[in-house]
Amino acid sequence: MSEIFEEIERVHRKVGTRRVGSDEAGTVLLRRTFDVAPPDVWDALTSPDRIPRWFLPVTGEFRVGGRYQLEGNAGGEILECVPPERLRVSWQFGPDPGFSEVEVRLTPESGGGTLFELEHASVVPEEFRSQYGPGAVGIGWDLALLGLGWHLTGGGLDPEDAAEWQNSPEAKAFVARSGEEWGRAFAASGADPELVTATTVATIAFYTGE
Repeated sequence: MSEIFEEIERVHRKVGTRRVGSDEAGTVLLRRTFDVAPPDVWDALTSPDRIPRWFLPVTGEFRVGGRYQLEGNAGGEILECVPPERLRVSWQFGPDPGFSEVEVRLTPESGGGTLFELEHASVVPEEFRSQYGPGAVGIGWDLALLGLGWHLTGGGLDPEDAAEWQNSPEAKAFVARSGEEWGRAFAASGADPELVTATTVATIAFYTGE
């Protein structure tokens, strides 16, 4: 149990906003270091053969301007690809997803490691944001980074075991701790304390089913 909590503690989280045309997009930023070189992290992020080993099966045209689709999840367009430094894609889910983009940035670190940054900017209905807050997106990315970290170190779970793990007490504990950390990041952004508490509780309950 302590190992997955250590994975949470390796991530720096930040909640913010930025303008997208006439709208204001909410942003979540995750930053952590992986003890492998950028080319290997890049390959894990962009190889259709490796992505299902830590995230989800993916199909599409893997080039700038091409479209991708994650099985049972988001899809979109590949907007920018600068290997092994930067990947930017639209991130669309549902019939009317609105603006949603994900950008991943990789920077070499001394000793051969990689500084990994993922920023997700999206314009969502106010009623959704006020009910669940940034943790609705952030917890999902924490789970993805957990899988990526396991994959890069040669660990991880096969797809069947991963599906079973998601319903385990360990997974629920991970989600709860992640939700609390996103609550702290939301509070640090200047959000109202009562809103932080309410959205944190609602988001953890949504993910754990409790």
